[in-house]
Amino acid sequence: MATYRSNVAAILRRPKNGKILIAERASHRGSWQFPQGGVDRKEDLIGALYREVEEEIGVKPESYKIVACRTGYRYKFPGGHLKKNRYCGQNQTYFLCDYFGGKNDIDLENHVQEFVDYKWIHPENFNLAWVPPFKRPVFRRVFFDFFGLKRLASKSKKK
Repeated sequence: MATYRSNVAAILRRPKNGKILIAERASHRGSWQFPQGGVDRKEDLIGALYREVEEEIGVKPESYKIVACRTGYRYKFPGGHLKKNRYCGQNQTYFLCDYFGGKNDIDLENHVQEFVDYKWIHPENFNLAWVPPFKRPVFRRVFFDFFGLKRLASKSKKK
C-alpha cells in the first residue's frame, strides 16, 4: 500500500534583512526550492533537518537557529508515480531558521550535489513558476503561514 513519506524543509532566513535562501535543483534546471529531504527510519524531525541541510548545502547546525516549525503540508507525486516503489507523496514539516553563517559556510558540493546555484531573496519575490505545479499549493500555504503572503507571482518572466 502506498503511503506518504515524512519530509523536512529548511527556510533559512537572514535575520538582518529578512531574505531567504532558495536553491536551484541540479536535476531540474530553473526549479528553485528550499533544502529539504526525507526523514530516515529511527530519525526525528530535527535530526533529519540537521542532516539534510548539511548534506544538501553544507551548512552545519551551529550556523542557524530554528525559530518556527509548521507541519501538515502534503502533496502527491504526479501520474501515480511512487518514490522508492512505496511513497505516493510527501508529508512535509517546514522549519524557519535564522541563519548566522557566511557565504563560505554554504557548499553545494558537500555531499551528492542536488543544487547547482542558490540565491537570497525577499519572500515576496518568490515565483511559483519556479516549482512544479503539483508542489505549488504547498508553497502557497508555506508562504502564507510563515510570511503572511496571500499572493505570489506565478508566471514565467520572458527574457
